Formats: sequence, structure tokens, C-alpha cells
Amino acid sequence: MPKIKTNRGAAKRFRKSATGRIKRGSAFTSHILTPKTRKRKRNLRGGSMVAAVDQKNIARLIPYK
Repeated sequence: MPKIKTNRGAAKRFRKSATGRIKRGSAFTSHILTPKTRKRKRNLRGGSMVAAVDQKNIARLIPYK
């Protein structure tokens, strides 16, 4: 059985937590930040977990992470 290739785009965006769930960063943080409030930008700093419906598909993209 050949090895599965990791999707390099997904590898840069997601990583697995200690419990095996997949962590992701927040969107809307890269540019055009001036109209966004301080509170909104501060809350976007923290990451969160991927939704349950997407777990399986993303795990397939990053098999060895």
C-alpha cells in the first residue's frame, strides 16, 4: 500500500489537538482591519475547532499530522 500524500495547503491551515480533534485559525484576520472594532479583532485572535461535519474530510487531507 503506498503512502498517502499530505495536502500541503491543509497542512498549513490545520493541526490536530492532543485529543485528536482538528484545530483551525479564524478567518477575516489578514487585511482590511481598520473598519473592524478592537473587540472583534481581539476575539478573532484565538483559534477554534473544526465543525464535526468537516472533521473526517480534513483528517483525510492531513493523515500524518
